[in-house]
Amino acid sequence: MVQTPLSTPNLYPDSDGKPMADNTEQYRWIAKLVTNLKHLLREQTAFVAGDLLWYPLEVPKGEKTPSQAPDVMVVLGRPDGARGSYQQWRENNIAPQVVFEILSPSNTASEMVTKQAFYAQYGTLEMYFYDPKSEEFWGLTRPSQVDELQPVMALNLPWVSPLLQIRFEHTEAGLGVYYPDGKPFQEPEAFALAAEQVRTERDQAQAERDQAQAERDQAQAERDQAQAERDRLAAKLRALGIDPNNL
Repeated sequence: MVQTPLSTPNLYPDSDGKPMADNTEQYRWIAKLVTNLKHLLREQTAFVAGDLLWYPLEVPKGEKTPSQAPDVMVVLGRPDGARGSYQQWRENNIAPQVVFEILSPSNTASEMVTKQAFYAQYGTLEMYFYDPKSEEFWGLTRPSQVDELQPVMALNLPWVSPLLQIRFEHTEAGLGVYYPDGKPFQEPEAFALAAEQVRTERDQAQAERDQAQAERDQAQAERDQAQAERDRLAAKLRALGIDPNNL
């Protein structure tokens, strides 16, 4: 009788079974933060992800695996790239330094307290929470892992992230987030349109270069043809005993 081997349980699954977002507004904010933070940190060694499970500890088989899936995480010092989950011991033991949570109606106060405790325990230096419906914003920050967490409340706005140097402030449309140079975070669609414009301009420039090269090739072909005609006439004159250089 052939025995079927028991499957080994996956201690670090890539999904917690929960949807990335409960509604379009929450998803829009997650996508907006991820897109802009990737753009902000594009020239640095940094990993930015949305709704990715973070496992801070490698655990023995059979033990409960602590994890959270921040709506957005930023890990400075780790390269960008595909990951099924963020397993901290495989990442030079670097914890996400900044996390964001975008609240939805299904989130509870106790859930946010649990998340705050998790992030605080495992080394996050800045955590920000925003409810697009109520426009409530708060956070906790600390200069280093040995310092106490300090609250950031809506009354503190405008507020500049110590690590990312991005600015949060109140606007008529809700929370405004700004780059260090003062430009506002853009919607993801704006990046797509900008990329399309760059491609169009690049294609147009290439078409103009191709046209210019074609015109140069045509001019060269005409010069070659004229030279061939002169050489033919000169050969004919020489055949008649006439030196074309004396004409």
